[in-house]
Formats: sequence, structure tokens, C-alpha cells
Amino acid sequence: MIHQHLGQRLVEGQLITEDQYQKVLDHIKREGGRFFSTLVQFEYCSESELMHFLSQYYRLPMVDIRQLKIDPAVIKQIPMEVVQKYRVIPIKRVGNRLTVAMEDPSDVFAIDDIKFMTGYEIEPVLASCTAIAEAMDIYYDSANEFQDVLSGLDDESLDVVEQSEEEFNAADMTAAVEEAPVVKLVNLILAEAIKKGASDIHIEAYEKKFRVRYRIDGRLYEVMSPPMRLRAALTSRVKIMSQLDISERRVPQDGRIKLKLKDREVDLRVSTLPCLFGEKIVMRILDKSNLTLDLAKLGFGEKAYKQFLDAIASPWGMVLVTGPTGSGKTTTLYSALHQVNKIETNIMTAEDPVEYNLLGINQVHVREEVNLTFPAALRSFLRQDPDIIMVGEIRDGETAEIAVKAALTGHLVLSTLHTNDAPSTINRLLNMGIEPFLVASSVVLIVAQRLARRICSECKEPLEVEKSTLENLGMPPQTAAKAKVFHGVGCPNCNGTGYRGRVALYEVLHIDEAIRELIFKQANSDEIKKCAVARGMETLRMSGIRKCLEGITSVEEVFNVTFAD
Repeated sequence: MIHQHLGQRLVEGQLITEDQYQKVLDHIKREGGRFFSTLVQFEYCSESELMHFLSQYYRLPMVDIRQLKIDPAVIKQIPMEVVQKYRVIPIKRVGNRLTVAMEDPSDVFAIDDIKFMTGYEIEPVLASCTAIAEAMDIYYDSANEFQDVLSGLDDESLDVVEQSEEEFNAADMTAAVEEAPVVKLVNLILAEAIKKGASDIHIEAYEKKFRVRYRIDGRLYEVMSPPMRLRAALTSRVKIMSQLDISERRVPQDGRIKLKLKDREVDLRVSTLPCLFGEKIVMRILDKSNLTLDLAKLGFGEKAYKQFLDAIASPWGMVLVTGPTGSGKTTTLYSALHQVNKIETNIMTAEDPVEYNLLGINQVHVREEVNLTFPAALRSFLRQDPDIIMVGEIRDGETAEIAVKAALTGHLVLSTLHTNDAPSTINRLLNMGIEPFLVASSVVLIVAQRLARRICSECKEPLEVEKSTLENLGMPPQTAAKAKVFHGVGCPNCNGTGYRGRVALYEVLHIDEAIRELIFKQANSDEIKKCAVARGMETLRMSGIRKCLEGITSVEEVFNVTFAD
């Protein structure tokens, strides 16, 4: 209930009349509700006027939550049910002090309850009821749905007992996981991941915690923590959907799930791994509707794009794409194959595993257990009259040697390697035992890439950044002095992160005569890089700076995903 003195001050300040004040009180007594939100709902005063008055009355700062990018770790400090009960949003934590946005800072019961629950000193700030409601939708939306499902999982509806390996009964477990609440929970986990654009789902068991995380735009976010007693049932449900052996919990297993969501089909690649406190499950979401096969849209610079097109149009030679796991190498290779996929061309790929089905391309799933390795597949390809060969990854000297020979005998070979940048790929091949003259003669182009988060177009705003920060990033002083950069402030479109989607940063090393001469001399990667930059190569950091100045990504992201040149 609103403090009587504050109500009278509102009347004295002519924000509302005495009659309006009494009507609001009567409404709250009859139907419940909160004083401030009811005032705004009845349009007795505007939200901005009320906020200004309350800020002066309580001597507290006002914050606009819409303009904040709240750390998910801070959001997790206060559970959803407490947020709903008191209409608060945690926005910042520094040391042992938690800043909480409230529509009613006079609610001492809320402050004491949150202080007791979190163990932090609570620093209240003022926020409008509309902004708090929007923030709840952004940060706690999927949590509401998960909570609804979990509320149905009482002890009577499902009771899964942890069993030892000897006691495990596959028939009993199969019956248990077909219970409606578990089925509904797994379906919700999958549907929410696809809806939010996640690339991976992690289901993890620890000693005292069971959690589900999504990887969205390259970052992992915890979305829910189901009860520990559901660990075996939920894990087994996923394994049944993947057509895996639920009775085998001692060795890793791999499977696939095919889902139909409205009018689109989504494949999930499932991997299980026995850990200390149960099996960890990772599901890679392969959504063909999100697969961009248009090379022009991937993010190449103008010169690099032309060099890449020329390289994949070559009748023979090797084009290598390098970068860490999850840097988009497969998308770049598939886009290249899509570009050269013609009726008169025989294209063959060896992949582990095949991620997307591509019409008109002969794709082979490498299987170590039946001795169908990359080298074995490559040898078979050469007897299949190929024009273009794609090798998922060059992992060893044997694969590298066969790929190089194929490139030198009239085939275009596309493949990937794990190196930090394009020039160091040369040294990696030499370390695998490939002779320098073979590397120099076979390799046509090397592409290094990283994925940076794209600034959300709905909440993109200019950002003031110190000139010294931009110079540290690698911008020339004259560019840094007049540079205009952007960031995302967070909105419902990007789930409050300020980012939506990712863009590739590319470093394209064209093997011309000067670079070929350095390879013959077995020059180190620094010498090759220096020569390539002098001849116009754009490094990963340069590519990031260009996209930063174009307003595509942020300064923070460029620092995070690239090394200084």
C-alpha cells in the first residue's frame, strides 16, 4: 500500500487530484494492483511526470533499462518468481553491492527480501513500470515458459530414481521418459533454442546442479536449471529421439534428430559424453533456412572477394580455409561449392560429419570405425573422375600429401586447417612433412576467418570512444580522430544483448610469385605476413576495423576476436 504521506504529496504537487487519489486506492482495495502502475493505467498522470516526481521525492537516480545491456550473470542473481512478485530488475553488481531497478523504492520488504536471498547490499534505483515489464519480457521470457513446464513436474507426475550401471533397466527408463512433462520439457528446450537462433544446446550434469545452456552468436547463456532428479530421464529422452542406446552410458555416442518446426525442417547433430556426474549432451542445430550460401553476403572485402572467386574458378590447385572451431569455415566452403556447382562439374566431399545436404554434390560421411578415413576417401575420389574435391579437414600428413597430389594433377581441392592466421598455414603444411616446392606449387589461396557479433539493427546507436582506444585497436591516428563507431544498447529484438547475428572477418592470402618465393626459402609466417600486407592483404584485425567503421560490429568485438597486427 502506498504511503499516505507520498499520496498527499502527489496531490499537493498537483500531479493528481484528491478524487483521483481516492479512486486509485478504492480500485486497489477491490481488485489489487500497484499504486504507481494504476495511476499511469488510469491516465491520471504521465509516466515521465511520475518518474520525475518520485526521483525528487526519494532522492534516487532514474534509469532507463531499455538503454542498458545487462549481464546475464547479474540477471541470474534474482529468480524469476521474485522479479514477478516485487517488479524489480537487477541491473549491475559491483563487489558486494547489487543495483536493483524498482518501480516502488519505498518497498522495504522487497529490499530486505532480496538482500537476504542474495547476500548483497541492495542499492535501489528508480525505473518506470513499463520499462521493468519490457525488461522482464526480454530477460525472463523463456524462463516463464520453462517454469510453467517445470511446475508440472511434481513428485507424483514423475519420480526417476538414479540407478547404478548394474541396476539400469532400459524398459523402465523408456517408460519413464515418455511421461508427458519430460517430453514437453525437451520439446520446449529444442523449440526455444531454434526460436532464439542458438547454434548449440548444452545439457550438463554436475554434482549438485543440472543445467541447460544455449550458444547464441558464439556466447553461452544459461537458460534453465531443471531439478536434479530429472537428469537421467531428460538425458534418456534426448538419446531416444537421437536413436541412441539409452542403456549404454559408459562411452560417447553420436546421433541425429530431425525436427519439423512450422514450415521448416531442422537437423540436430547430437553428441553424448560420459562425465563424472552423468552424461553431457551437446546438440548442434543445423538449420538450413539460416545457411547463407551467397558468397557476396559473407563479408569479404572487394579485393579479397575477387581473389576468392578467381581461386575457386581455377581448374586445379588448393584453396584452404583456416580458423578455430566455430569460426564459420564450413559455411564458407559450402558457399564456395554452391558457387561452382554446375551440371558439368563432378564435386565430391569427405566430411566428418556431413552437416548439410547439398543437391548435386556427392557427400561422403567419414567413418573411422569402418576405416573410411579422410585418406581412404580421397584415394577413392581420385578413381571417381572428380573435378572438385572438398576435404572437411586436413588433420595429418597423409591427408595433406594426398590432397596436394590431387591439386597438382588437375583437381581443385578445398579444405580446412586449424591455424591462427593465413600465413601460419604455410608453416603448418611444412611441419606436416610436405616439401616446400609442393606447397608453393599447389596452394592457390588461403583464407583465415573469425566470426564477430553483428550489432543489432533495432537498437544501434553511436558510441563515444577515446581516440587512444581506437589507435590501440589499430586505426591510424587520422582515421581514429574522425571515426564514428556504434554499439547496441539492448532491446527485445536482440534479447537485450545489443547483438543479433554474426558477420565473418576475413584475411585472404593470395599466393603470388613473391609469396611463392618466400615459401621456397621456408620463410617464417611473420615474413610471409609482412610481405602479403605490403602487397595489399587485409589482415583479420584490418577486416574487423573496416566492419567497425561501417557500423556492422563493435570495437569490443574486434578486440575480442582478433589479435593485434
